[in-house]
Amino acid sequence: MMKFIAIIPARYASTRFPGKPLAILGGKPVIQRVYEQAISVLPEVYVATDDERIFQAVEAFGGQVIMTRTDHKSGTDRIEEAASKINTDADVIINIQGDEPFVQASQIKTLMQLFENTETQIGTLGKHFETIEAANNPNSPKIVTDQRGFALYFSRSVIPYLRGQEQATWLSHFPYLKHLGIYAYRREVLREVTQLPQSPLEKAESLEQLRWLENGYRIRVGITNVETVGIDTPEDLQRAEEFLKQMQA
Repeated sequence: MMKFIAIIPARYASTRFPGKPLAILGGKPVIQRVYEQAISVLPEVYVATDDERIFQAVEAFGGQVIMTRTDHKSGTDRIEEAASKINTDADVIINIQGDEPFVQASQIKTLMQLFENTETQIGTLGKHFETIEAANNPNSPKIVTDQRGFALYFSRSVIPYLRGQEQATWLSHFPYLKHLGIYAYRREVLREVTQLPQSPLEKAESLEQLRWLENGYRIRVGITNVETVGIDTPEDLQRAEEFLKQMQA
């Protein structure tokens, strides 16, 4: 029986929304809502932060929290430091973004099921785009997979290009897949990928997962039909409030 734990990276200094883990959503800090969603599925959940205010907020609502360095370049690096400090014996570590208060139990379970395949080194999720306009958004990376569900490539461009078809009709010809930024890693793989230098493809697209692909790691993609509302800006927080009201109605 594999053991899973979740670690939620949460930093205070966000360019577009400083302090967003502590922003109030429906009467609770965003980070508390993420934690509660994760703990509903997994018995062991930690927040990894570099800020005393977040540390104290997590302790205040009874969550487990680890203080990490301030100089990490990615959430993956922060999770590796936290995993080492915890000295976890988990087989798989799930990285749940600290700005995803609506991550669903079904999504976490789908991610966990990917590791029933022994070839899966890293797992992530995709959701089919509903409009070509959404697919054209470079802030929503696209995934192309092989026939067994392993990622071939991630891109900010709309891939594949459908030759001879008007772009307005592309979704009716191909199931374009949106990448959702939730990951899971086998413990030893997390340790390895955080030691890798930035790769040319990663630098070109500014997508960390391309570093892993470029170094030969197998990323398996689970499919979810659930839409969530991530929070990158104060405007996103307003949309999340409306989304929460609809869920509770």
